Amino acid sequence: MYYGFDVGGTKIEFGAFNQQLERIATERVATPTDNYELLVDTIADLIRKYDAQFGCEGKVGLGLPGMEDADDATVLTVNVPAAKGKPLRADLEAKIGRSVKIENDANCFALSEAWDDELKDAPSVMGLILGTGFGGGLIYEGQVFSGRNHVAGELGHMRLPIDAWFHLGDNAPLLGCGCGKQGCIDNYLSGRGFELIYEHYFGEHRAAIDIIKAQAEGEAKAVEHVERFMELLAICFANIFTGNDPHVVVLGGGLSNFDMIYDEMPKRIPKYLLSVAKCPKIVKAKHGDSGGVRGAAFLNIK
Repeated sequence: MYYGFDVGGTKIEFGAFNQQLERIATERVATPTDNYELLVDTIADLIRKYDAQFGCEGKVGLGLPGMEDADDATVLTVNVPAAKGKPLRADLEAKIGRSVKIENDANCFALSEAWDDELKDAPSVMGLILGTGFGGGLIYEGQVFSGRNHVAGELGHMRLPIDAWFHLGDNAPLLGCGCGKQGCIDNYLSGRGFELIYEHYFGEHRAAIDIIKAQAEGEAKAVEHVERFMELLAICFANIFTGNDPHVVVLGGGLSNFDMIYDEMPKRIPKYLLSVAKCPKIVKAKHGDSGGVRGAAFLNIK
């Protein structure tokens, strides 16, 4: 039995999956935000509850908005303050008497999609999230690759490529990032970035969904903005693909529902790739909000 936990800032979602990777149990509880011992006990109690229900010791995986420090295994996170700086994995393992795996929630999203029936035979799957921020995960042969420092897939903190900067023109916006640097593509390719770029060029804030609707209706400013954004996205994607060369790319997050992306990227990306390279298959995520739990559970699949 595989147990997955999606540990968020407000709720913890649990899922149990059988050997066929079918979800057979679900539970949600509030996240203890300022009490670390209660956080550990809450997760441990859920594990014990479902161990008793299924008559086995499930294999445990946790996904959370952050990562483990590669050297001391303490948790680096902002959204779950109770766990910040704490050895969550070690303390939970001591409570339940078995090993636990912890990964960034973006990696769990990517792993969930990589284990979908249609993609599980792909040698490499890249998950990209175009949501409040921009980031992703790298899956090779069905396993998360998180790198030496557990930051592989933090693509949002790559800087805007020079050809993207030229594309934005003389009035290009230099956007600051929460990491303390400027020009991170997190602030350009995310849903938030989609709105910030519109505001920069047209002097008014407008929700992404309204811009997309106006573009479909042929409004000039919205059409201009979407054209600018699509080319920007193609340039940045091509740079990422040149460095990673994935077989399949899965898009998640709110902006991934903009269907024009799937029509435009295969046409726009090739001119920015090496001459021998082909654009990878780009598809929309299938598992949505359940991806974090699925991916966390699948951390234990060999």
